[in-house]
Amino acid sequence: MTTNTARPIDPTALKELRSADDAGRGMVPFLDEEGGAPLRCCLRRSEPGERVALVSYAPLRRWAAETGAEPGAYDEQGPVFIHAEECGGPAAGSGYPFAGSHRTVRRYSAEGHILGGELVDTLDDDAFARAFADPSVVLVHVRAVEYGCFFYEVRRTG
Repeated sequence: MTTNTARPIDPTALKELRSADDAGRGMVPFLDEEGGAPLRCCLRRSEPGERVALVSYAPLRRWAAETGAEPGAYDEQGPVFIHAEECGGPAAGSGYPFAGSHRTVRRYSAEGHILGGELVDTLDDDAFARAFADPSVVLVHVRAVEYGCFFYEVRRTG
């Protein structure tokens, strides 16, 4: 049985993003008065009073640099929330975060091209089993429906 794991933004990438984001802008931290921002560093919602930042992130570009893929026009960047300072990452066994409402599960090939997507009501093992049923799918992005924002990735294992 394959276990799918939600992957936060890599700690090395986080360090880079805290210096200059993927659009070349410096980080501008702020105090999150209300809380609730979906943090891509630790895959949880922010608590009121935490220092966070909204940065531009290119998840497919970073994955492609790691794997040698050529996503071409599929390379995109968008806003994500992260802690302004280093954090401990996600809690062990946190499952599929940000699962409270409709999500899009977007599938990618080894070349970094979109192979399709699915609107899901529930992020669970079945949603990822459907996504990875196509053997050419190597990477899945979970995205918000409302804004299309990237939440996290799941990679094919085994």
